[in-house]
Amino acid sequence: MLRITELKLPLNHPEGAIKSAILARLGINEADLIGYKIFRRAHDARKRNDIHLIYTIDIKTKNEESILLRLKDDPKISLTSDTTYRLVTQAPKNLSSRPIVIGTGPCGLFAGLILAQMGFRPIILERGKEVRERTKDTFGLWRKRIFNPESNVQFGEGGAGTFSDGKLYTQIKDPNHYGRKVLTEFVKAGAPPEILTVSKPHIGTYRLVTVVEQMRATIESMGGEIRFQSRVDKIDIENNQVQGVTLANGENIASNHIVLAVGHSARDTFKILYESGVYIEAKPFSIGFRIEHPQSLIDKCRFGNIAGNPILGAADYKLVHHCKNGRSVYSFCMCPGGTVVAATSEAEHVVTNGMSQYSRNERNANSGIVVGITPDDYTGHPLAGIDYQRRLEANAYILGGKTYAAPGQLVGDFLANKPSIAFGKVIPSYLPEVHLCNLDSALPDYAIEAIREALPAFDKKIPGFAMPEAVLTGVETRTSSPIRIKRNPHYQSINTKGLFPAGEGAGYAGGILSAAVDGIKVAEALALDMLSKK
Repeated sequence: MLRITELKLPLNHPEGAIKSAILARLGINEADLIGYKIFRRAHDARKRNDIHLIYTIDIKTKNEESILLRLKDDPKISLTSDTTYRLVTQAPKNLSSRPIVIGTGPCGLFAGLILAQMGFRPIILERGKEVRERTKDTFGLWRKRIFNPESNVQFGEGGAGTFSDGKLYTQIKDPNHYGRKVLTEFVKAGAPPEILTVSKPHIGTYRLVTVVEQMRATIESMGGEIRFQSRVDKIDIENNQVQGVTLANGENIASNHIVLAVGHSARDTFKILYESGVYIEAKPFSIGFRIEHPQSLIDKCRFGNIAGNPILGAADYKLVHHCKNGRSVYSFCMCPGGTVVAATSEAEHVVTNGMSQYSRNERNANSGIVVGITPDDYTGHPLAGIDYQRRLEANAYILGGKTYAAPGQLVGDFLANKPSIAFGKVIPSYLPEVHLCNLDSALPDYAIEAIREALPAFDKKIPGFAMPEAVLTGVETRTSSPIRIKRNPHYQSINTKGLFPAGEGAGYAGGILSAAVDGIKVAEALALDMLSKK
């Protein structure tokens, strides 16, 4: 097949326009066109009142070789890449040992899925509950202020990604097209087929619930075993080689091959690993607030008079500002038409995150407005970043009134450094509630200074971004893992054989898609290593 990239058409083009554009671009007659399919669709909104769709099209034609030869100087016409995923190996039927996967977030799910598809019958351990029970516990915090430390936005089936915008795009290099494998498996599990074609696919929280349930069923149908409420309290290591795990109930499970896919909030697990001698180092992450605006404001700024077009959906944004004090402030995990959610994993702490449904039709847009920090800001112990996060989250709990309410402030008051006393036309979405105060003490001085400088700068890019009635909600601290469990080129811990650190928690991913891709890579490496030792 041939592939055309950057095929540009008007936003509201007629149905036959794609076919006509293909014929014109290739210089062929309709009789030579056998068929075509859309590989990807994006939009170009740089001119907000003149928005175009940009297509990547795969085409089957007669005389492909002659067309390629004739158009050899056109870089946007080529042979279609083979994105078919192929398993790297297959387990023998007499394989006696089984690998362990710790965690059922995107990374753990895909590591488990690939291992199951290869016949390794993985044992997958999840400290939290299955997704529907987990949903009840999560709503318990949001609606009743009842917190469950083992079943919340961070812990449970589907991981932190279940309660998110469900973004499925990433900037990682992916020469083997693992991302395509991820999207394909999601569609098999019930995700909307359009995620295979749109440039910025997303699923949304409530659809993700059914997707992860179906993935669980698929893994189990191939011999995998998923155990919920099975917190790992010890990694058993002898002579720098993993021997298995010990669960909170005292049960021992033996295995020389373990995928560690625990997510960025498994602080107790990080402590266990460090005390067991597994090499861990501190890494940069970011801290800040969530900001909410009317989604209509963002739509109008991005799409002008075309705002509301169903093809475009709710508008997003991406912002960055380099500050005078040397810090960088940027938007993080932008959720169009979404909500700000309580995302703590520890009692008497407050953490915010963003979430959207598939429809993205809530009244507010939200994103993190965060400041990058490095280990120089929390020097000392490799786990010092965790302590740094905890201090900010515990302080946010106090500022919010010690009821799991989040501290909040109107942008105008934040810039003026005065407490807020009443909401304006932007009503915050965070549950159980937002407690108005002065956020001046919610973050270190350098972060507050940087955000105060960045908001007016962002307003120049998106008029209204610094509107006085926009709402800041604190604190955003779980942007990425504060540690990295360093691994070698074979995806194993550099000093612990058989331990395969993976995903966000290990410091090797950032988001659903990249975590899932890392899970695939680690599963492949584990399988090959396992068979090499037979």
